[in-house]
Amino acid sequence: MQDEIVNKVANSVLEVFDLEDFYQAGERAQVDISQWLHEGFLLKEKDFRAALLSHDWTQYQNKYVAVYSSPDIIIPAWASILVTSYLIPFAKKIVFGTTEDLETALYGEILPKIDYSQFEHKPVILKGCSKKPVPRSAYILAIQFLQPVAKSIMYGEACSAVPLFKKNK
Repeated sequence: MQDEIVNKVANSVLEVFDLEDFYQAGERAQVDISQWLHEGFLLKEKDFRAALLSHDWTQYQNKYVAVYSSPDIIIPAWASILVTSYLIPFAKKIVFGTTEDLETALYGEILPKIDYSQFEHKPVILKGCSKKPVPRSAYILAIQFLQPVAKSIMYGEACSAVPLFKKNK
């Protein structure tokens, strides 16, 4: 008779903290300021303002929006602020930067609101693989909330986790 196969991971006290569970659903969009610049790199204020006025801002309705410009383009700070002022009536959230910066801001809003007491004195695995775009900065923020309460923290999957932290006894 063969020995029964036991799933030790399923039977362990290990708590999984999956950042994907806190991903804020909703459409994402990027707005590249260079589309309104003369030849894609020169800001002519009158033309810039006219282009913004004629742009269809309704396409950003209820979306999370990242406003960006290439670091090679030198534009005044007010340009991105002006673009944001047009987005405010439509977008759910607006950040200046990349879509990764947008995800960082969204996780930055939700992670401080989580009740971490369920991880008190327990071994925790910070799940590493995800199907949704979880920025590295979200992991950095998550461990700052988990470490004060968890007994230990590992990163990855239960079958191949990397130890990150263990409380001294």
